[in-house]
Amino acid sequence: MNIHLLARKASSGGTSRYYASATALDSPLSLLHLLYLSTTHYSLHLAKQTHARIISIGFTQNPFLATKLVTAYAAFGYVTGSKLVFELIEDKNACLWNSLINGYAKNGANYEAFDLFNRMCRSNVLPDDFTLATVSKVAGEIGDLNAGKLVHGKSIQSGSVLDTVVANSLMSMYGKCGELGETRKLFDEIPRRNAGSWNALIAGYANSGDCSLHNNLWEIVKCMQIDGMKLDGFTISMLLPLSGQEETGKWDFGRELHCYILKNGLDMGCGSDVHLDSCLIDMYSRSNKVVTGRNVFDRMKYRNVYAWTAMINGYVDKGDWDEALSLFRDMQVRDGIEPNKVSLVSVLPACSSLAGLMAGKQIHGYAIRKDMNHDVALCNALIDMYSKCGSLNYAKQIFDNSFFLKDAISWSSMINAYGLHGKGEEALSLYDQMLWQGSKPDMITLVGVLSACCRSGLVNEGLSIYNSVINKYGIKPTAEICACVVDMLGRSGQLDRALEFIKTMSVEPGPSVWGALINGSVMHGNIEMQELAYSFLIHLEPENPSNYISLSNLHASSKRWDAVAELRKVMKEKGLRKTPGCSWISINGKTHCFSVADKAHPYANLTYQTLDDLIYTMKGAGPTDFEYF
Repeated sequence: MNIHLLARKASSGGTSRYYASATALDSPLSLLHLLYLSTTHYSLHLAKQTHARIISIGFTQNPFLATKLVTAYAAFGYVTGSKLVFELIEDKNACLWNSLINGYAKNGANYEAFDLFNRMCRSNVLPDDFTLATVSKVAGEIGDLNAGKLVHGKSIQSGSVLDTVVANSLMSMYGKCGELGETRKLFDEIPRRNAGSWNALIAGYANSGDCSLHNNLWEIVKCMQIDGMKLDGFTISMLLPLSGQEETGKWDFGRELHCYILKNGLDMGCGSDVHLDSCLIDMYSRSNKVVTGRNVFDRMKYRNVYAWTAMINGYVDKGDWDEALSLFRDMQVRDGIEPNKVSLVSVLPACSSLAGLMAGKQIHGYAIRKDMNHDVALCNALIDMYSKCGSLNYAKQIFDNSFFLKDAISWSSMINAYGLHGKGEEALSLYDQMLWQGSKPDMITLVGVLSACCRSGLVNEGLSIYNSVINKYGIKPTAEICACVVDMLGRSGQLDRALEFIKTMSVEPGPSVWGALINGSVMHGNIEMQELAYSFLIHLEPENPSNYISLSNLHASSKRWDAVAELRKVMKEKGLRKTPGCSWISINGKTHCFSVADKAHPYANLTYQTLDDLIYTMKGAGPTDFEYF
């Protein structure tokens, strides 16, 4: 199809009362319009045809056409074409430079964008406000503080720092580089602030990772409103992840923000409301309000992969793995939305927890078909899933393949897998291999290798690794690390040594530490040590009924009925009831749960009858004919 028909179809849907003349279409204005149509209709073919026409009629040096071509090619991700057009222009103006720099930035080629900026500075073309705003954003994206300071210096020299857009970009850059002081200083110096200025400051505080600054952040939000600025979708999306956090205690602010969204109609937009709703789902899920998050999800008019992933992740965190897997299927079947890498990583823990090997294999197969199996986070999640589903060989195959670049989590996941399957020697060998390849262990790695040593009875090796990591790599002991050491000593019968280790710990012993000592004491029948550990455990977790029940059972085994009665009385006064234990099995994609003494299941009688027959057979009474099914 020729360029004239393409232009006519793009602009009028293919119906036209007359044919435009070639001369009219060959004017610069018409060619500009064709390039505009190519971007609005996302037609790279039309852009290339227009480019060919520009060359054939000798308009290659037209600055307006060249700038539009650079922008059009960049919009299609064809930055090579943008650069080709750019290089052929003899007299490059600031607009042309800006178009290519911005094209590189939008396509993620941040280093190339900054190299082009340096080249522009060496030429006779001075960067303008648009240039400086773009490259300051680029510096923030790559986290290069020195590059950002260079842009800031040029902004001061040219006076562009007084421009609100440039100042906002510089603030955003400093915030992403962790220079909150410079962000605040720039904010205070802006002569005319807009909503973007406040958002840049809020984003800097929100992304700082310092919980002590979050109270200051909420004060900034109040000041923003006092200054007459309304919170927009970007502001809300920055604040919602900070709501519902236990450290900040700002759960109520999450509900206030939700009310603000509804009151100001921020959920009525096209596209932006999906992002806000996804943030709301995430906030409610982290606040243990998954049902409220589901209400938000169900009321959404349009859901994208991020909204589905947020809801799936909420159910996984809650422990409702069946619903998480059900949603994962609905996302594809009902809405026809393809999962992305984050979706797969989010749903895999549900397969691990349900020991759903078949579902995990299906997700792995999907990742291979969609060429996602090179992603390190996904590979790590697959290693973890396969190991917890009992398929150590599959986990090892993923780890041994060279199609993804291993990080510390990859090594830790495989070490944990060996430990989980009682293969302590293999875990130690892999740990030594990790050190030999130059990877430094972190807290997760240390917990994994110590757990592996603990399960395999490699006490001396475990203690040696603990001492070397603490002294050589400067890792500070945590309650989890110390619990592994106590568990190692306790399992090996060195209970007095374990208690002495607890007394000399540099961190306060938590429930996991005392729980590890209890396990060792039970294994070796040391009642006194059990009572000591339980007394500390009840002090640390006064609302945990399991501790009272276990200690009560311990007293009952020693026929100390007065102590048993006292514990039962305390539990009754506190209103504590132990949640019954539960087991489950997945059959044909459906999970069947069984509680202690469960009679509610429709096949309960048949299950108990079959269990009685199995017990009868295991006791050596001979085989029994099973004719129930």
